[in-house]
Amino acid sequence: MLRLIGAAALTFAAGAAIAQTDKPAPPPPQKESAASINARVMAPLPPDQAAMKAHVMFLASDAMRGREAGSPEFDIAAQYVAAQFYAAGLRPGGDDGGYLQKVPLLGYKLADKGNFVWTPARGTPQTLAFGEDFVPSPNAARVETSLNAPVVFVGYGIVAPDYKRDDYKGVDVKGKIVAYIGGAPRGYDGEERAFFSSPGTKAAIASAHGAVGAIQIESPRAGRGATPFAATLRQYDRERVTWSRADGSGKNDGIPLLGTISMAGAAKVFAGAKMSWDQVRKTADSDDAKFASFPLAGTLSVAIKTAMRPMPSSNVIGIIPGADPKLKDEVVILSAHLDHIGVGKPDKTGDTINNGAEDNAIGIASLIEEAKRFTASGKPPRRTVMFLAVTAEEKGLIGSDYFANNPTVPLKSIVADVNLDMPLITYKFEDMVVFGAPRSTLGPIVQKAVESVGVELAPDPMPDEGLFVRSDHFRFVQKGIPSVFLWPGYKGGGKAAWEDFMKNHYHQPSDEIGLPLDWEQGVRFVAVNYAIAREIADNDERPRWNKGDYFGTVFGGYGAK
Repeated sequence: MLRLIGAAALTFAAGAAIAQTDKPAPPPPQKESAASINARVMAPLPPDQAAMKAHVMFLASDAMRGREAGSPEFDIAAQYVAAQFYAAGLRPGGDDGGYLQKVPLLGYKLADKGNFVWTPARGTPQTLAFGEDFVPSPNAARVETSLNAPVVFVGYGIVAPDYKRDDYKGVDVKGKIVAYIGGAPRGYDGEERAFFSSPGTKAAIASAHGAVGAIQIESPRAGRGATPFAATLRQYDRERVTWSRADGSGKNDGIPLLGTISMAGAAKVFAGAKMSWDQVRKTADSDDAKFASFPLAGTLSVAIKTAMRPMPSSNVIGIIPGADPKLKDEVVILSAHLDHIGVGKPDKTGDTINNGAEDNAIGIASLIEEAKRFTASGKPPRRTVMFLAVTAEEKGLIGSDYFANNPTVPLKSIVADVNLDMPLITYKFEDMVVFGAPRSTLGPIVQKAVESVGVELAPDPMPDEGLFVRSDHFRFVQKGIPSVFLWPGYKGGGKAAWEDFMKNHYHQPSDEIGLPLDWEQGVRFVAVNYAIAREIADNDERPRWNKGDYFGTVFGGYGAK
């Protein structure tokens, strides 16, 4: 590019304009080629380690362009996994006698900026300002959404008897729009807090109470730094993903989330109500804020247009049939997500491909190698074991959600899920974190398996992150199925390794085969998961939730009551 430079941007002397051109910018650092990386790390490996590495070399190669769900490269990766399942001796568990289960992914995004009009009970209609008062949300269920209804404020929008909380107490929301503050009280357990903070959870609760739409209000507690409203505004027109039903409409959680209201917008719609927005905001500043819900003094008219596009994809499913006449119809699932985030902005080397080696090519490699351990053992499992590689985890656990709602085996036959998501193998792990282990009888099984490879079971080192609700196994939890997922832990060099990965490589192009991956640790990780799956598959008793466990109780899981 040319531009003018000088002592100032332009220098004029004696009536003459002097302009100079920039020197050519130095080229960005060159990304090391895959061939160079492989040559550098081609030290001979034992066969089991070499097998793991070979899977990752293919799945995390530049040719796969980040395996984004709905892309041709993801489809190639799915065919690779299907071929590996076949080579491992697994029977097809997908559609039409094959290994693939078709997943009708649907991309959807706002087609316009929407229209929100607030009409006070006594006053003239006020058109709310896009980007100042509100940001709309697309509705996967409809191309055009139009609602005009009274609004009821329901605090955080949570109903949780275990926490003695019912934000819908004393109000009738049938046929109305509910407005709730984003997030959840700080006093909740980290996993349960993450669950209640989810817009999907809040929409389901609102739908169960008869509401027709929901509005999220910007949380006053998040006003330090970048606010949620500002972040929502920056991404208002981004594409989101769900799966479509037979009629082509997108799956939703019962009622549409119509959008987010800023604190400035909240001040307008709370005018004349039982409490002003300023009063509500001050109450919300408490860690365990509780509100008396009440109707707002007016009605809200909302009009939103949504653009949709089909983006078909697949889950990959292989099965080892159970051999015990009494237990063979029960199914243990081992799951891992095959997708990653595709191609994005260039990093400092100019690389744009998010290869996803750790996230989650290594999880998929582990899944394949565990399948091979089962078949190579010569001992069929008593229960049926299913190996499930899902699509669109990065889009919001969509592939696993589709399977959980459209299983290729009877849902009631599934007794457990063990999920493999982003195991970090850049260090020699000395402990393991198993999210969900304390919630069911999977806990003792997991502990025994972990100790079998000479490490200990550690508690969740990041309880406030709510990781138990943030990976594919949680879609099985929502169907009442005991589930766990494992990570190498923080002991020894683990904490530093995790912090480095999350800061410098997570969802970045540098998550590729050139990381200092220790394949011996990958084999140890496979050994732990195989021991867990084998014990679940061969145990006399099916897994059950611990009595009174929150998620087991909420989702009607076996043993929780």
